[in-house]
Amino acid sequence: MGIWDKLSGQARAQFLDVIQSLEGDGDTLLRRFPIYDQAITDQSKLIVREGQVAVFLSGGKLSEVFGPGTYTLDTPNSPIWSFFHTLGYGLENPYKGDVLFVSTTQHTDNGWGTQNPFMMRDAEFGPVRLRAFGSFSFRVKDAAVFVRELVGTDGHFTVDEVVGQLKKRVVVAFTTAVARLGVPVLDMAAHQAELGDRIRDVMGPELEAAYGIGLTDFTVANISLPEEVEKALDTRSRMGVLGDLGAYTRLQAADAIGDAARNPGVGGMGASLGVGVGVGQVMAGALGQAMAPSVGAPGAPQAATPPPLPDDRFHYAGPQGQQQAEAPAIAASVRAAPDARHLVWRKGWSGWKPAKEVPEIAALLTSDEPPPLPDDDGPPPLP
Repeated sequence: MGIWDKLSGQARAQFLDVIQSLEGDGDTLLRRFPIYDQAITDQSKLIVREGQVAVFLSGGKLSEVFGPGTYTLDTPNSPIWSFFHTLGYGLENPYKGDVLFVSTTQHTDNGWGTQNPFMMRDAEFGPVRLRAFGSFSFRVKDAAVFVRELVGTDGHFTVDEVVGQLKKRVVVAFTTAVARLGVPVLDMAAHQAELGDRIRDVMGPELEAAYGIGLTDFTVANISLPEEVEKALDTRSRMGVLGDLGAYTRLQAADAIGDAARNPGVGGMGASLGVGVGVGQVMAGALGQAMAPSVGAPGAPQAATPPPLPDDRFHYAGPQGQQQAEAPAIAASVRAAPDARHLVWRKGWSGWKPAKEVPEIAALLTSDEPPPLPDDDGPPPLP
């Protein structure tokens, strides 16, 4: 820098400053206000707007943090006279100051996730591996700690410079919270909000003490099992819906038929036929077992016994009253009292019938003896 550039810069530095920050974007956490030679003139005005705080460094040391409002700065650099102090330092002002504007707005939608599955012990499935991902939000809550621990002399600090470290911290907190909560794997979906609140409450104070950053929100979007475990759970759920082992056999047989049908080629065709025959036998046995009532089921026989013999009895009304009797007994009663009234009825008939009109009984009333011989008075008359 030439002598004339230094002289003109020092001349401009003697005027009172209005220090404010109107620049910024969603990715900026801190920005240093540009002042020539860091020479802040005494009685300069500092304007801090909502959503930001200003950190004043005097002589390299953090002096004060200003919230939203307008302030007058008290520095050793008096207008006009401070120029003469620079002459002994080669036109370098010995009294330097910095104003750092820090964003205090929320920075949302920062994704997190478990890079590798983590292990936990489940009461039902034993050791299982889980993956999870979600998002979190944060803001700067203690600007002094933030500047001391993270920023240092950086004049432009962005979200990307800190979010990586925050992700590591929240993933560790998540895995620890899952292990301590002791929720079964199958019930975790119902406790995702509880997990998020717990991690926010635990991690918030820790991050604020370490980095001056507060965790304002933590969301668990998904908790998943390895693919092979999810497939096993799907099969188990399907078995639960179908209800028994026979139904599971039918399900497996149906899946095998579908796989065989999708196998192209002549060799595949032969394999498909073989699979189809074998699967057909399995399905036939499974279907037969499923269609038959299970032993012990309501209304089912308790043992494999032959069906009862058919009931051949009739409801009979004769000289001795009403009773149930079989055809031979009824025929004997008819022969004993041929002139009496003998009526019978069976389920499904519309009414009582004479016993002699029922084929089963009438066949028993036919005599096995030959009829009497005709008289010898001559040949029978011609018709």
